Amino acid sequence: MKRSLAVAVFLAAGLSSSTPDYFSVKRKFEAIEKQQLKPGTRMQLSEKELNAYFREEAVRAVPEGLSQPRLELGEQQASGSAVIDFVKLQKAQGKPPGWLMAQLLAGEHTVKVTARIQSGAGRATVNPQSVEIDGIAISGPMLNYLIENYLLPRYPTAAINRPFELGHRIERLDVRPSSVAVVIGR
Repeated sequence: MKRSLAVAVFLAAGLSSSTPDYFSVKRKFEAIEKQQLKPGTRMQLSEKELNAYFREEAVRAVPEGLSQPRLELGEQQASGSAVIDFVKLQKAQGKPPGWLMAQLLAGEHTVKVTARIQSGAGRATVNPQSVEIDGIAISGPMLNYLIENYLLPRYPTAAINRPFELGHRIERLDVRPSSVAVVIGR
């Protein structure tokens, strides 16, 4: 009986797409959310763990229209990229685009967003620096226009270019090229 249970557990684990990095970062997130960490703790989240998390969660959140999600960390900045089929994505969200937009957005597109991240005193601000769609960079006034006229009307709770509370007693996020340190405050 014990052997068949062990075989079943082994097979189930083998069928799961989750990785040890995913489970590691999930445990870390749970410790942060449940406020189990002492003040002054620096919880390190590696780029590898965060990528495992984003790959797993992206499939759950967006089963159609998004693939190959990837996160790259830099000095107080992060870049996220993915292959996106905007038409499939909007249909999956129950908001199919009109005919003209469907023609313009048809097919898969490689999208990369780079943002500067500043934090302290329990708050953070995410400032998009650039967006690339199929290698074409969008920044400055054009990026601000897209944020104001496309992103925010569709996602009004998105905190872009303005401070927001980190919650869970998080004092700040120290973003570095290979990891993010979550610093717990009082």
